[in-house]
Amino acid sequence: MKDISARELKGHNMLAVERFEDSTRWMIEFVVLHPCSAYGSRGDEMRLFLAEDGYQAALQSQQRREIKIKRYARVIEGHILDFKPGKRRRS
Repeated sequence: MKDISARELKGHNMLAVERFEDSTRWMIEFVVLHPCSAYGSRGDEMRLFLAEDGYQAALQSQQRREIKIKRYARVIEGHILDFKPGKRRRS
């Protein structure tokens, strides 16, 4: 699989209005794994800027194996901080 950053992603672009909203706290880049996902079609590579509740919903979707988060970052006042590759969480 090619590096996700080398391709244009579906969802929000880097200058999306959602990035600069006061409630935005997270940016995630992920691949849709399940064909009936609320995020898109299977194989879609996406970027979303999310508030805390949206981020928690994305984490739950990852636990259900509907999506696979490749990279994530904290967002504060539109600034992307702590850009990190996705990590597996141990239960």
